[in-house]
Amino acid sequence: MSDDGQPAPGHGYRKGPVLLRGQQIPTTTSDQRLLSRTDPASWLHDDPWRVMRIQSEFVEGFGALAEVGPAVSVFGSARVPVDHPDYALGVEVGSRLAEAGYAVITGGGPGIMEAANCGAKKAGGLSVGLGIELPFEQGMNDFVDLGVNFRYFFARKTMFVKYSEGFVVLPGGFGTLDELFEALTLVQTHKVISFPIVLVGTDYWRGLIEWASGPVLERGMISPVDLDLIKLVDTAEEAVAIVLERGAELRAEEERAAAATAQAQQAAESTTR
Repeated sequence: MSDDGQPAPGHGYRKGPVLLRGQQIPTTTSDQRLLSRTDPASWLHDDPWRVMRIQSEFVEGFGALAEVGPAVSVFGSARVPVDHPDYALGVEVGSRLAEAGYAVITGGGPGIMEAANCGAKKAGGLSVGLGIELPFEQGMNDFVDLGVNFRYFFARKTMFVKYSEGFVVLPGGFGTLDELFEALTLVQTHKVISFPIVLVGTDYWRGLIEWASGPVLERGMISPVDLDLIKLVDTAEEAVAIVLERGAELRAEEERAAAATAQAQQAAESTTR
């Protein structure tokens, strides 16, 4: 089963470093157990150990991804079959990103995630998968070169954001929407640099954009400038072009800031002589 319960080839259930199959697969996930409040005093015995486990996930993730280099996260549905046009689109996105010098980061599963990993790998780029513990048999797709499995969604999402310089979002369901709005919120609130967020597929995403620019904007829930955080395109070529353009702008901004800092430091040193 896939990460959303759809039939898909499975390679076992990952629980941290442990691989489980068949009857050994648990009926609840680490996230469920962490957030459960059935026993008010259980945190005294269980949660301190979970904190250590959460800490280890961050340490392992940071260590594994520290040398990935420039990377872009590609989000999309696990339900998309290999013969679907969206799968071909995912392959092209992954391929074009790799050719542009980016590592490609996905959730490591089937569907569009597999497609983007496939495109990156075949183009000679680094293909990264960030897997998640789920109550369905699923492993990393066969096109992942560097894979990290997580118990907790929040640790996994931190890795997507920390190591990505942009987000390309193909058609997907609740999981994809969660990842999209996580990135949007962090950019909108300036918790991260204003990295590009590109939605691919006008027909698929038009309703979301119309809702955001209609009732959401009209009621003052967002500002007009917030709509500029999202770019809507139809092709892989357009999506990657936006990522490259924004990447060049950010690097230019960093160079200007570094030059201004160096100049200010030199001025301060000259006044103290």
